[in-house]
Amino acid sequence: MPLASHGRFDYSPIVDRPQFDWPGGARLAVYVGVNCEHFPYDDGEPGLGYTPAIDQPNTYNWGWREYGNRVGGFRIAETLQQSGVRPTLLVNTEVYEHAPQLVDAFRGLDAEVVAHGRTNAVQPNDLDEDAERRSIDEVTNAIERHEGSPPRGWMSPGADPSRVTEDLLTERGYEYTLDWPIDDQPVWLETRGGPLLSVPYPHEVNDLPVFVHHHQTAEAFEHNIIDSFDELKENSIRQPVVLAISLHTFLTGQPYRLRRFRSALKHMADNSDGVWFTTPGEIAAHYRELVPPP
Repeated sequence: MPLASHGRFDYSPIVDRPQFDWPGGARLAVYVGVNCEHFPYDDGEPGLGYTPAIDQPNTYNWGWREYGNRVGGFRIAETLQQSGVRPTLLVNTEVYEHAPQLVDAFRGLDAEVVAHGRTNAVQPNDLDEDAERRSIDEVTNAIERHEGSPPRGWMSPGADPSRVTEDLLTERGYEYTLDWPIDDQPVWLETRGGPLLSVPYPHEVNDLPVFVHHHQTAEAFEHNIIDSFDELKENSIRQPVVLAISLHTFLTGQPYRLRRFRSALKHMADNSDGVWFTTPGEIAAHYRELVPPP
């Protein structure tokens, strides 16, 4: 018997894809996603931690994340402003109430806002379908209220969609998701409500697994970014590809890590010929025009 399948897309080898260019004839698209998250205090373990066995209230791990909202996020925003890279903000909507000045800092950089749930302490697989639908509605309405327009893209809390998340996203009018780290190009997903685009999002070039799960150094993350950029730029001669870089304010926002990230940004800026620095929404819009759903 065949193995169980998600039913969202068919297998497709990257060596057998349509040819196209990114805007301006670019072949490599690069975006930087910044995760801004908020967790409740004294109400459950926020997913991960260097000391996960601490009883509640777990001030140590809550405070670790709070550093990102108070300090690290602003330092990342300043760094991206200096580099000229337009950021993508993956936001828990609780951040609008808890740390509005942080969202203001990224709004001032014309950041593209991606819905990232209400709080990472509640994930889609914790909810039944009706509750998840209400949650998506609540998050979408909150972003539209604060930003003036609804978000086009979605990233589930914990990158952990349920079996129906994509169906609910198309029902609500979303254009793309970042929940599937499956490819270096966008991939069309099938849903109950029609096609939904999966835009590349990284597991490897992502500071959370790099630092927390794989215990790598700031220097290693710098080289991960640079080597991925150089390799994909070479790959892009044959076909257009995407490099997505994921940051969390409480991780890369730490001073010693920020310096290494700044060095990686400089390397990319110094080698930017044929590179399009952009956002996942712009990637989705361009790809949709050139490669329609099957």
